[in-house]
Formats: sequence, structure tokens, C-alpha cells
Amino acid sequence: MADTATTASAAAASAANASTDAPPFQLGKPRFQQTSFYGRFRHFLDIIDPRTLFVTERRLREAVQLLEDYKHGTLRPGVTNEQLWSAQKIKQAILHPDTNEKIFMPFRMSGYIPFGTPIVVGLLLPNQTLASTVFWQWLNQSHNACVNYANRNATKPSPVSKFIQGYLGAVISAVSIAVGLNVLVQKANKFTPATRLLVQRFVPFPAVGRLSCRPAPGCSSLCKASCAWQPSAWPCHWPSASSHRCQRSKRPS
Repeated sequence: MADTATTASAAAASAANASTDAPPFQLGKPRFQQTSFYGRFRHFLDIIDPRTLFVTERRLREAVQLLEDYKHGTLRPGVTNEQLWSAQKIKQAILHPDTNEKIFMPFRMSGYIPFGTPIVVGLLLPNQTLASTVFWQWLNQSHNACVNYANRNATKPSPVSKFIQGYLGAVISAVSIAVGLNVLVQKANKFTPATRLLVQRFVPFPAVGRLSCRPAPGCSSLCKASCAWQPSAWPCHWPSASSHRCQRSKRPS
């Protein structure tokens, strides 16, 4: 019955979409083809689009209601595919698909660049002291941990202790690598002051990159964002539900 209602909604909307370039709307499916790199790239840009940070509460309610109308076959005449895709993008960017609760703005995928960029700038500041190195590495790992937890797969709850262990391990590892490399660079007598300064600029990269190789517990939408580049390289699969979060699965043998 639900399939019939959805088909009726799609038929009702098709007449209004003749003049648009938007593909036919599919509830819970990506707008762009995932069989090509370009399609996955555009899908990735959709996920991190910072414009969704400025969506009002009223616009969010309208988007959710529009998708509900489509799902139950009560879509009003004249609604275009573009409007449906936009509504789905807004809902997925703001609401957690499992809990249906709003994700705190700095921890949304669309907020990862606006809120993460100042941290990256802090990591790359020259002539850092021990305290500033520890602070920026801690802040970076804390932000990453919060993003992963806010976008976690809530259908398979994991003990909070696992997230805490992962968080502490990430902070300790990042700080240890960054501080250790800084000490080694400073003690390298063969380096000129200019060379030493240049090498120190690259110290944050191994500290951050080493920890980016392991997905956090619960496998979040960050993992799916990575899948956009090379899906076969990650131990995850695309969910068939209306979630844009990644769900952990077994790695193929």
C-alpha cells in the first residue's frame, strides 16, 4: 500500500518536472549516480554544503513534511523533483536518521569545514610552544570525536566507554607524535633555522594523518564521506534507508 502511495506521488510530481534538469526523485537514495567518481564527488559536496547550516526551523519542518507527504502519497500538485531533492538534503544534513534529533551545528557534516578550518589554521601556526601544540592537537581530536559521536549509527548502540577509549587514545597519540617530532626537529643540529621552521610546519600532518587511518567506533557519516572517493577501500556499505550515514559491515575476504 505504501509502495502504491509513493508511486502515486511520483506520478503526480512528474508533470511539474519536465522543464527541470533534476533527476527523478527517489526517497532515501543519493541524487547523483554513485557509479562514477564525478557522481560521488557531487554527492560529497552535497553532504558538506555549509548552506544547510542557515536553514531555519520553519524551513526544516516544511522539508520534513514534504518528504512525509511524498512517502504517504499525499504530495500536492506542482512539487518538482528539485524541491524534493532539496528537502531530503536539508533533512539529512540536520536530523540524525536514527534518533530524528537535530545534530548540534558544529558537529554536522555541513559544519565540518566552517568549524574545522580554524582548528587547521591553529595546527599550522609557526613557532608553537609545547602548550599550544598540545592545545591544538587536543582541540582537533576533540572536534573529530564529537563529529563521530553525533553522527554515530544509533541503531546499533555502542558502549560510551568505547568512544571514551578511542578519544583518549586519539588525543594521546596525536599529542605524542606532534610533541615528539617537534623535539626531534629542534634537536636536529644539521638543520638551518629556515629549514627547521619549514619542517615544523609539516609536523601536524603525520600526527593527524596517522589517526585518520582508523575509523572511529560506530562508523559515522565521515566514513561515508571517505567512501565517496573510493567506496571499495572502506569496510562499509551504503544503507538502503533514508540515512546518509555509513554503517559498519564485514570487510570482504
